[in-house]
Amino acid sequence: MTDIGKVGDLLGQIPRSKEKGLPPVHLWNPECCGDIDMRIARDGTWYYMGTPIGRKPMVKLFSTIIRRDGDDYFLVTPVEKCGITVDDAPFVAVTLSVEGEGQEQLLTFTTNVDDRVVAGAEHPLRVETDPLTGEPAPYLHVRVNLEALIHRNVFYQLVDMAVTETRDGRDWLGVWSGGQFFPIGLSPE
Repeated sequence: MTDIGKVGDLLGQIPRSKEKGLPPVHLWNPECCGDIDMRIARDGTWYYMGTPIGRKPMVKLFSTIIRRDGDDYFLVTPVEKCGITVDDAPFVAVTLSVEGEGQEQLLTFTTNVDDRVVAGAEHPLRVETDPLTGEPAPYLHVRVNLEALIHRNVFYQLVDMAVTETRDGRDWLGVWSGGQFFPIGLSPE
């Protein structure tokens, strides 16, 4: 079957529900039917056969059936599981809204597929630093085993609101959300 046929089949297999919420992809365990030529770029753009998918409703629909098993990403329906390529993270946190302040602060991120996620114990923030360049790569846990890369402009907002907290005898810059402190980096001396 061609990739175009596989994508059409996948779309037809996504259960339609009148209830809000995501499909239970974690409960679906069909056989893997191979890979399709679909890629999510680091900037959050979805590509099919090398061409950007320009229809946001289609991207949003596909984003509801993505699952990560180990280091591999799949689009999963009750009867089919197809591998896709993800350059970094499947989502990008593109906006941030802030309510409250201090330890009571809530940071709400919106992703490129319009998911809204409040950082906290269930949705932690983390920052990895490239050992060669020193460049930070901030992430937000969105849902089971899936993260959003935090867009550079949004990360700058976090850095701008960062406070200093001492953890394990070291001073860290970080942000509070949902009663949790999330370190961004060591505080400059």
